[in-house]
Amino acid sequence: MNIKSYSFLLVFCLPFSLLGQEENQFTRQDSLRGSITPERAWWDLTYYDLDVSISPDERFIEGTNTVHYTATAPGEVLQIDLQPPMQLSGATQDGKSLDIRKEGNAHFISLKKKQKAGEKAKITLEFSGNPKVAVNAPWDGGFSWKQDGAGNPFIATSCQGLGASVWWPNKDHMYDEPDSMAISLTVPEPLVGVANGRLISKQVNGGMETYNWKVVNPINNYGVNANVANYVNFKDTYQGENGQLDLDYYVLPENLDKAREQFKQVPLMLDAFEHWFGPYPFYEDSFKLVEVPYLGMEHQSSVTYGNGYQNGYRGYDLSGSGWGLKFDFIIIHEAGHEWFANNITYKDAADMWIHEGFTAYSENLYLDYHFGSEAAAAYVIGTRANIQNDKPIIGQYDVNQEGSGDMYYKGANMLHTLRQLIEDDDLWRSILRGLNEEFYHKTVTTAQIENYISKASGKDLSAFFNQYLRTTSIPVLEYQQEGDELKFRYTGVVEDFDMPVRIFADGTEKWIFPDSQWKREKLPGTAVQFDPNFYVDYREAGK
Repeated sequence: MNIKSYSFLLVFCLPFSLLGQEENQFTRQDSLRGSITPERAWWDLTYYDLDVSISPDERFIEGTNTVHYTATAPGEVLQIDLQPPMQLSGATQDGKSLDIRKEGNAHFISLKKKQKAGEKAKITLEFSGNPKVAVNAPWDGGFSWKQDGAGNPFIATSCQGLGASVWWPNKDHMYDEPDSMAISLTVPEPLVGVANGRLISKQVNGGMETYNWKVVNPINNYGVNANVANYVNFKDTYQGENGQLDLDYYVLPENLDKAREQFKQVPLMLDAFEHWFGPYPFYEDSFKLVEVPYLGMEHQSSVTYGNGYQNGYRGYDLSGSGWGLKFDFIIIHEAGHEWFANNITYKDAADMWIHEGFTAYSENLYLDYHFGSEAAAAYVIGTRANIQNDKPIIGQYDVNQEGSGDMYYKGANMLHTLRQLIEDDDLWRSILRGLNEEFYHKTVTTAQIENYISKASGKDLSAFFNQYLRTTSIPVLEYQQEGDELKFRYTGVVEDFDMPVRIFADGTEKWIFPDSQWKREKLPGTAVQFDPNFYVDYREAGK
């Protein structure tokens, strides 16, 4: 989720003077984490078999992760990531121990012999330790070791941005996902261990119980989660575009009645998002909401929830419009990530806006579906008050750097503006659904998203995306009105930015076509209104 400033409110080269930021200094550790290193590039991840035992009293975990892969080129050294204080205590292949060279969070494992392209293999990693404690989950992630109202352990993981290697060893870069995954959680009785996918089996052994989960779809690393509590479970089904979808809910006993009522929003969410985005992407793995001791996160098929069983964002309307109290923010936002984050996943953290911009926009589309376009517009326009324009939405590539937190509501308003430009809601819906079909279960770049939308819309949107994604400047439409004539131009825009905008003169709709040069246009009246649905700063010249 990663809404960093909201706990009560809150390719292309461009000059840094326009971007409004200074170049950051990055370390080798940033590059080892954020780039496709030679020790990552030669092997394709196919399957994880993660087995973790969790000891609440000691705040200790231990286990194994068997990594299955296919060599795509000759290679003999793999990079596996695990962050201290966790320890990678061993690596074996074909029953033989392998040498491990550690460099910070990166562990370079030498095989006994070079593998050939096309070879399939697996390596088993042993790990243990007291993982980083989340200080302010989900923003400062790790393990949350809490208690429920009855004093029972209430435990959860969260690691977006920080990385899954904060608690288990893996290939911790977003470009490569396993095709499927097994997750086993061993916890003290009577606690329940909940992870992604479907529960396949349970075993009891000496006061400990192992919960075996299976994910049959590709999954990104930070989407993998472990949740432990004295959970109760209730179920439902949803008849969707791809048939029956199983709905599973795990909540604390003390909140069961509230959950049964609040989670009635899940089918409403699915109605809206299957309409706009296409079928839920993980029918085979079901859909779960799991109560956790922090606000929530978009863990794939295991969405975590901690919004207090209330509408809004902790009971607050982030838009100030009133419409934000018509839905539970965490249910709608985090479930929206099943399409944008878990189905369509960025390859590089610099492109995190693909997750957050589209998902923040999904809040608007939920309202549009259930309450109409005026409600949706009021909401998304209202969220502009949260935009800082501190740095560009896109970060720096290959160093695991996110862009500005404006990726949420600046991203949403960019997409809302784009909907106006397309001027055809059927086409706009087909573009959103087409993205989820074209990039189904894939990792992508910003360039791929831009190119798809430009091609599908029939518009050259390169300057549009440059303006909103790569600068901190909102287009300023400067104007002067003299009777029924309007003089106008853009300032503070990138080269070739010429986005048309809609105005109303005495109630008559008219499009004008500004660029960086002054233009004049006759109007069908003298009472001029500029359409607020465009994310543009309208300023009267000289004022």
